[in-house]
Amino acid sequence: MSRDLVLRHARVDGHATAVDIVVRDGIIAALDVPSQAYGDAHVVDIAGRYVSPGFVETHIHLDKSCILDRVQNREGTLAEAIREVAKAKAAFTVDDVRTRAARTLERAILQGTTRMRTHVEVDPGIGLTGFDAVRSLAREYAWAIDVELCVFPQEGLTNNPGTEELMVEALRRGAKVVGAAPYVDSDPHAQIDRVFAIARDFDVPIDMHLDFTLDVSKMDVAYVCAKTREHRYEGRVAIGHASTLSALPPERLDAYARMLADAGVAVTVLPSTDLFLMGRASDHLVPRGVAPAHRLVQAGANASLATNNVMNPFTPFGDCSLVRMANLYANIAQLGAREELALCHDLVTGRAAKIMGVNDCVVAAAAPADLVVLDCESAADAIAELAPPLYAFKAGRMTMSRAPAVLHRP
Repeated sequence: MSRDLVLRHARVDGHATAVDIVVRDGIIAALDVPSQAYGDAHVVDIAGRYVSPGFVETHIHLDKSCILDRVQNREGTLAEAIREVAKAKAAFTVDDVRTRAARTLERAILQGTTRMRTHVEVDPGIGLTGFDAVRSLAREYAWAIDVELCVFPQEGLTNNPGTEELMVEALRRGAKVVGAAPYVDSDPHAQIDRVFAIARDFDVPIDMHLDFTLDVSKMDVAYVCAKTREHRYEGRVAIGHASTLSALPPERLDAYARMLADAGVAVTVLPSTDLFLMGRASDHLVPRGVAPAHRLVQAGANASLATNNVMNPFTPFGDCSLVRMANLYANIAQLGAREELALCHDLVTGRAAKIMGVNDCVVAAAAPADLVVLDCESAADAIAELAPPLYAFKAGRMTMSRAPAVLHRP
């Protein structure tokens, strides 16, 4: 039997003073008044620092991360990124994908991420190479992080014969989510229809790349919401990017937000990628291209913030820190009030977890002990100060640690 874990003097949401978090068999057993009487438990005194639920990454691409050394990145456009990665994919091997994806996955773990949905490309060019590599990593790193695979057709579905069969095979082999990228297809709505059909055949959720443009005349979100209601898939559909929402005037944005809320379609906003790729046609007053997640939440829809790409033409930087991503979003959206910063934290913890069908991403008795200790005193401080994670725990087992920075005074 494993020893109990106790995180002493922890700052936790909803508690005015520090508490001791008692963990037993991977579950939070109690939030106690600080005490010395814990027998042979493993006690970690965190000295009044903030304990957050583990961070939840709802949208990342492990398979094509860390490839800047083999692509060009001159235009900084979406079309160039898709084109360059398509060329680079031809040389991908299982070992190559595993090596690069493991580097990115370990960065995420070191940043306190304990749950992840990664999108993996399948098509006749790469086959199931990326899927097989990432699936093996998911098993290898299960001690630290739950990794869920979403297979999708980055280079089109109806216009790319053989892709659908590969997506189906990946689902048979254990992929848990089916994705889409309608804007690269010759028939976007036909791709959406096929993805809904595949999802129903395998009874899996849907997570689409959608409306990755600032052209509001080319929005597919209403079609996706209608299909979600038609197939009774409310609460099981997410869309990523949705940059067009950032280009709408307030009254139209409000209407779409209500539509998303009514259909139970969640939106994952990808601040780093969207800010990097959008608005390049403008030479002044450049639009940000980042969908307003907080406005969607205010209207009753769910939303999250996520990393998307790391060190590739879509996003030529990244450290997998969801604290940094939430801070970046707060800057873009001009959110500075304490409750607004706390919402940004929720967009990478509790709300993000709900997109993945997890409703117990909290620090409370009976919840899983997937935790991260941050060098600050509150959720708002974590985002405002870019607080570094000092410890992370998966099911009560420590998975990472780093020493706090120390000043060496003369």
